[in-house]
Amino acid sequence: MKSFRYIEGVASITVDRQKCVGCAMCVNVCPHQVIQLHDKKANVVDRDGCMECGACATNCPVEAISLTPGVGCASLIINRCLKKRNINTTGCC
Repeated sequence: MKSFRYIEGVASITVDRQKCVGCAMCVNVCPHQVIQLHDKKANVVDRDGCMECGACATNCPVEAISLTPGVGCASLIINRCLKKRNINTTGCC
């Protein structure tokens, strides 16, 4: 669903294609069609559409999908705050 954007560039979703058994549960439960099967394996096709709800990871029977709900949102808020204060976010604290 390319028209929906949660927060661009911050989603934490990853798929371990080695673990994936191609059951498509993640495809069926994702509310924004972020995951599709390619070569019978799950593949993130629209990372910026991911709202980190966790439905895909919760329903994966082999734990091939991981994400940390809310990480993307927190990351965005922190980075915006730091930029407003002109703090260098690339170096060590």
